[in-house]
Amino acid sequence: MIGSPGTMSGLMLRLGQCASSAASIGVMISTFGFSGYTAFCFLVASMGLQLMWSFGLACLDVYAIRRKTELQSPILLSLFTVGDWVTAFLSLAAACSSAGVTVLVVEDTNFCRQRVYLSCNRFQISVAFAFITWALAAVSSHVMFWILT
Repeated sequence: MIGSPGTMSGLMLRLGQCASSAASIGVMISTFGFSGYTAFCFLVASMGLQLMWSFGLACLDVYAIRRKTELQSPILLSLFTVGDWVTAFLSLAAACSSAGVTVLVVEDTNFCRQRVYLSCNRFQISVAFAFITWALAAVSSHVMFWILT
């Protein structure tokens, strides 16, 4: 199945998750004033967890590809499934809460026009990367669920 652990497509899916979560973190951290909003701090924490989880599984995929072994153990697949579901839900929650705060700051309160030091475009870019991370995590968790059943 495409995206299953220990395959090249699974490795590409994990590397995509790593890259988009790292981009989300990088853009958000480089934005002045992000730490004043709890939702943005939650986004950074959630993307950090996603980055570590995806990187760990990407390393495991590289190991399995190089050794030509399969990662189809029921216990291992159960662990992957639960971990993917948890990180996918956290990514979605962080992306949605950050998107709500971004809309509030940019559109509703006009903070971006009043406070020149806020870089609201970066907030939007970081949230977009967070949604890309969630989409890739959702695909991965869906694949893991179908392999497990």
